[in-house]
Amino acid sequence: MAGAEGPAGRPAELEPVVSLVDVLEEDEELEDEACAVLGGSDPERCSYSQGPVQRQALYACSSCTPEGEEPAGICLACSYECHGSHKLFELYTKRNFRCDCGNSKFKNLECKLFPDKGKTNPGNKYNDNFFGLYCICKRPYPDPEDEVPDEMIQCVVCEDWFHGRHLGAAPPESGDFQEMVCPACMRRCSFLWVYATHLAVTRVAAEEDSLVLNVDGPAGPEVAESEDGAQDSTLRENVVPHGKDTVRDAAAEQMSEPCPGSSSEPVLQNQECGGAQPRAGCRLEELRAQRYVKKDAATYWPPNWRSKLCACKACLEMYGELDVVFLIDERDTVLAYENKGKVGQAAGRRDPLMDTLNSMDRVQQVELICEYNDLKTELKDYLRRFADEGTVVKREDIQQFFEEFQSKKRRRVDGVQHYCS
Repeated sequence: MAGAEGPAGRPAELEPVVSLVDVLEEDEELEDEACAVLGGSDPERCSYSQGPVQRQALYACSSCTPEGEEPAGICLACSYECHGSHKLFELYTKRNFRCDCGNSKFKNLECKLFPDKGKTNPGNKYNDNFFGLYCICKRPYPDPEDEVPDEMIQCVVCEDWFHGRHLGAAPPESGDFQEMVCPACMRRCSFLWVYATHLAVTRVAAEEDSLVLNVDGPAGPEVAESEDGAQDSTLRENVVPHGKDTVRDAAAEQMSEPCPGSSSEPVLQNQECGGAQPRAGCRLEELRAQRYVKKDAATYWPPNWRSKLCACKACLEMYGELDVVFLIDERDTVLAYENKGKVGQAAGRRDPLMDTLNSMDRVQQVELICEYNDLKTELKDYLRRFADEGTVVKREDIQQFFEEFQSKKRRRVDGVQHYCS
C-alpha cells in the first residue's frame, strides 16, 4: 500500500513500479546487447567450415584445456553442444580465428558438430586470455583479490584486455573513444605515434617548452627533464633545423617499425630509405615532418580513425611486415562486428501476434482479434483500480486476473456467445 509506515513510524520505501512497456523495452535492450556480443555467430553450426572467421564469439574451455596445456578456442555452437557443462572463459571476439573444438589439443573430446577437423589451426593466435588471465598483471576477471573498481578495455591490435589503471594513460573520462592501442603495441607499431598527435582522442602533443633530444650535438642523446626537474626516462623526439619543426628519433633503438618498402632493419625516424626525398602522396611522411612525441602509454582513438591511415604502397608493405594490415579495414572493428549482430537481430525479430494471425483463416483471425480486444479492455479496467487506489500490483493480483478471465471465457464458450465486447 502506498504510504505504509516502516519501523519507528518512518515511511516504508516503496518498491519501484514499472510498466509492461518498461519491461518489454528493457528485455529488448538486453536482447540487442546479447546479439551485439555474439555478432551474428551461429548458435547451431560449428564455424570451422567457414575457415578463419574475421570475427566471431569465442570461448576457451578450462575443463578440456586447463592452464599448462596448449591453448584452444571454441565457437559459440560448440560451447553449447560440446562444452555445455564445462567451465568456460568468454573471450568476446578474436580476429581470423578457426574453431579448435575436438582437434589434437582436446585429448578426450570429439566435436559433435564437426568431428572432421585438422589437428591444429596454425593461423590462430593465442594469449593468456585463453586461460582466463588478462592485462599486464596476468590476473583473472573478475578478480576476487582485487578490490579496486576498474573497467577492462580490449586492445585493438593484440586483442588482450587491460585494466584502465595499467595502461599508462587513463581512459578519457567521457568514455568517448572507440578503440584503444596498448603500450606494448604502440611500441611495436611506433608509426602510430605520428598519427596520435592528430587523431587520438586525448591528443599526444609535443609541447613547445618540452626539452627534446638532439642527436646532432657532441654529447649525443640526452634524457629530457620533466616539469618538476626530475629526469624523464621517456625519450622525446628531437628538433633539428630543416625548414620548420622537422623531427627525428633520438636513437635508432627507439624505432620499432621497419622503414616502409625496405628491409626490417631499424632506421631513424624521418630519415628516408636510401636518403631519398619524402614520398609524394604519403600521409605518414607528411605528418612525420611535424613535431610529435612518443610515450610509454596507451592511446585512445575515435570512430573512423582507421580511414585516415595512409594506404600507399609503401605503407601497405609496412603494415604487412608488422602484421597489422587489418588496421585499414573498417570491417575489422568491434563496432562493425556488433552492428552485424544487431542488424541480424532486427531482421530476425518478428511480431509473434502477426505470425499467429498470418497462419489463420479469416474467421479465426476475427475471433483472435476479438479475444485480444476483450483481454486488453478487461486488463485495463482491472489495473485502473490499483492506479485509483495508489496500490502496487502484485504477482498474485495478476494471477487472479487471468484466472477470472479464463473463467469468463469458458462461460462465454459454453454459452456459444460469439461477439466482440
